[in-house]
Amino acid sequence: MGIKALLWLVILAGVVCIESKFMVYNTSQGIVPGKLNVHLVAHTHDDVGWLKTVDQYYVGSNNSIQGACVQNVLDSLVPALLADPNRKFIYAFFQRWWRNQGEIIQNVVKQLLSSGQLEFINGGMCMHDEAATHYIDMIDQTTLGHRFIKEEFGIVPRIGWQIDPFGHSAVQAYLLGAELGFDSLFFGRIDYQDRAKRINEKSLEFVWQGSKSLGSSAQIFAGAFPKNYEPPPGGFYYEVNDDSPIVQDDINLFDYNVQERVDAFVAAAVSQANITRTNHIMWTMGTDFKYQYAHTWFRQMDKLIHYVNKDGRVNALYSTPSIYTDAKYATDESWPTKTDDFFPYADSANAFWTGYFTSRPALKRYVRIMSGYYLAARQLEFFKGRSSSGPNTDSLADALAIAQHHDAVTGTEKQHVANDYAKRLSIGYTEAEELVASSLSSLAQSTSNTGCKNPTLKFQQCPLLNISYCPGSEVDLSQGKKLVVVVYNSLGWKRNDVINENVTVYDFEGREIESQLLPPASAYVDLRNYYVRAYLGQSPTETPKYLLAFSVSVPPLGFSTYTISSAKKPGTGSTRSSVHRFQNSKKYTVEVGQGNLKLTFSTDQGKMINYVNSRSLVEESVEQSYSYYSGYNGSDKDPQNSGAYVFRPNGTFPIKPEGQTTRLHNGKEHAEVEFIVGPIPIDDGIGKEVATQITTSMVTNKTFYSDSNGRDFIKRIRDYRTDWDLEVNQPVAGNYYPINLGIYMQDNEKEFSILVDRSLGGSSIVDGQIELMLHRRLLLDDSKGVAEALNETVCVLNKCIGLTIQGKFYFRFDPLGEGAKWRRTFGQEIYSPLLLAFAEQDGDNGMSSHVASFSGIDSSYSLPDNVALITLQELDDGKVLLRLAHLYEIGEDKNLSVMTSVELKKLFPGKKIGEVTETNLSANQERTEMEKKRLVWKVEGSSREENKVVRGGPVDPAKLVVELAPMEIRTFVIDFNPESLRYVFDA
Repeated sequence: MGIKALLWLVILAGVVCIESKFMVYNTSQGIVPGKLNVHLVAHTHDDVGWLKTVDQYYVGSNNSIQGACVQNVLDSLVPALLADPNRKFIYAFFQRWWRNQGEIIQNVVKQLLSSGQLEFINGGMCMHDEAATHYIDMIDQTTLGHRFIKEEFGIVPRIGWQIDPFGHSAVQAYLLGAELGFDSLFFGRIDYQDRAKRINEKSLEFVWQGSKSLGSSAQIFAGAFPKNYEPPPGGFYYEVNDDSPIVQDDINLFDYNVQERVDAFVAAAVSQANITRTNHIMWTMGTDFKYQYAHTWFRQMDKLIHYVNKDGRVNALYSTPSIYTDAKYATDESWPTKTDDFFPYADSANAFWTGYFTSRPALKRYVRIMSGYYLAARQLEFFKGRSSSGPNTDSLADALAIAQHHDAVTGTEKQHVANDYAKRLSIGYTEAEELVASSLSSLAQSTSNTGCKNPTLKFQQCPLLNISYCPGSEVDLSQGKKLVVVVYNSLGWKRNDVINENVTVYDFEGREIESQLLPPASAYVDLRNYYVRAYLGQSPTETPKYLLAFSVSVPPLGFSTYTISSAKKPGTGSTRSSVHRFQNSKKYTVEVGQGNLKLTFSTDQGKMINYVNSRSLVEESVEQSYSYYSGYNGSDKDPQNSGAYVFRPNGTFPIKPEGQTTRLHNGKEHAEVEFIVGPIPIDDGIGKEVATQITTSMVTNKTFYSDSNGRDFIKRIRDYRTDWDLEVNQPVAGNYYPINLGIYMQDNEKEFSILVDRSLGGSSIVDGQIELMLHRRLLLDDSKGVAEALNETVCVLNKCIGLTIQGKFYFRFDPLGEGAKWRRTFGQEIYSPLLLAFAEQDGDNGMSSHVASFSGIDSSYSLPDNVALITLQELDDGKVLLRLAHLYEIGEDKNLSVMTSVELKKLFPGKKIGEVTETNLSANQERTEMEKKRLVWKVEGSSREENKVVRGGPVDPAKLVVELAPMEIRTFVIDFNPESLRYVFDA
């Protein structure tokens, strides 16, 4: 026994001795000219919510769903990078971790950033979606992240990194890429047919010109990965629980495999080099929530770099997208060009990711409402003066930023995560609502009052107006009380609109104005009562008998005040409207409209049948219908279901609507269709996707136009792609496109346009017809990752029914070439609805002691018709962030697609402008510095005689006039002199 024990100790000592040898791996290799350079880009893709909430992902809770902890990634990353100065890593989910670190770790991280070992890419608060997002939201969330990075670290991100969104937009390329100052943009998901062609042609990397108006002045180098954003085939995954073979380089242990792994590396590298131009390729070494223990990845990459470079056939190096981009640029290669976008996206013949354009329509609407509200709230915050201690817009800004994530507004998250996004928006709104109320009260104070300390008017707003519930406006006026209504207009031009027992309405000058009482439809009353109970836990105490409608006129960036009271004389006050019902057995035609626009309805069919505009001389037969697609339920032969991501119809069936509301707006000469959809029945075990069709007699030749993130319009041709010969497998789903602003079609005489109130999917499946997908309820998962059916319900007293949604769309016919003005102008009004606030007032205590009308700009001025003010925000340092956007593309309108200008002195009356600094889009660097650093890429077939894009010129510090060319957005940081006064106006 003693001899055996001694032998065992000797063997053990030998083993310990062998293991104690320290192997130094040479990872210092840089780029080697003349060799194939394999750029290893270490990264992790950490969603800010998807299967788990953003908080659960960060702290690592709820791991029964997914084992993922962002804290672990960053905690382990720092020592892993410190272990070897050649190691590099890129990241984009950082702020909350940073704020939890002590001074020592923060200093270490700053050193890693300074040395280039750690690099911020993208730099926004999230990796936003590119289909269901509005361009203003994309700008705002990116600006929030970029300014944080600049203020904390003095760093300006260079690279766009949109690796996971499900298709890619033209606006992302030119606006959220080139106009940010990015040098390149990389992404993972493009159509499988497109990818196959690009692989064959070596055109996965190209120069993307996303704007036909800005052309080469806003182009960007872009690259689609050969397959996805993961390591290449061949076994190169190195998480603790991954099953890829490690590099076992200890000859004293079994399974030594250095040559085998080097051969696999070289084979994968050569394979990728054969489909890539130049001698540089990128390997994305990571994927979702990897690097939980970062050393497991870096240990293996150290070995690969060391042994591959000893082998000598290819050169491996730690790299970043910035290093890779610079290497590509240095080759002086000429690149193919790309225009338009990468929608729709399919990853197989029957898997078109076009369902998410509409998924979770209620959340999509909530995001859009909050977006417009945030724009207005920031304006009011500026007018009143930002407070660091009082209520502000910061919480809403954070919630909206996260909501732009590619698994948030898309509707592709689990239900409990969708609830979390909505909860965050609600919390943000609550604080912003308090700010808005106090700002309006302060601005409405009489000049005889000092400051805004004790405003006498206490305004209420209507966060549940989407379900016709607004307690602040539901008052009993029989006891002599009055209801004061303040109407705020966040647009830069004057606005005339209609706001939706006998009452009289007075304007801000005390004049009685025409109003109308509308009986609410029973469907809206039922919806209101049920959802108020679902949201608030109690039913409304009373149901209003009428909805009050009256015309308002509101100055730009300002408000008007209206007073509602009981009629003092019989026969005066609002006009009462009544509902007329027709017997189904009788045939009538009913003409609606008193002005230029008239619609004719057929009572026996319950459909509109004719549209006449006597001013524009446009007449067109038009019919609206509803239908549903049954969701494909999969099979053994083809298991692809319709789900949160994928739209795969299995037949279409007509729906006979129970009724809808169609209104005419003769001032704007368009029709407004208000619809209620739901609960979608599933008793038959079949999921359904509800759409509406608006059919005309127009001859449109398969062609229609849809917007890109609410900005440019892109020409679409049914069953056609500009970049490859499309093999049509899904004739409906494969022709759906994302819509944020609108969709239109035209023939030789007229245009037919539809504008929407939220992001959704749409198409023209039949010539002369536009189709919009309104709601989806499905019973099976589509196997794209969320592992949950898209089956939204609302519960009251433990009884759950399918979600009902309420919404609007708007349509109009115009002579050919004249529809853009309505689309652009009214599109801004949809995005920025009038903001309403209500206050009760006793008796004859009128508004005489208050400011009845207010405008934040010079009373003689308004913005040009082709310009929108998309950001007016006071920053933490007291400076002001201003963004002005030209609304029109080149050639879109004969009068408005021209250079225009804005006078800053009239935009800020009573304030002395000290300094105006033009910046890039996200306001983290001066525009002139960005242009100096911009990489100018060579493109195939380019001509030196190419027409140069004309942009607005520099701002003269004396004249302070901003020029804007078509589709140009200009961003400024303005410093007002300290003696400038806050906004004070006469009563």
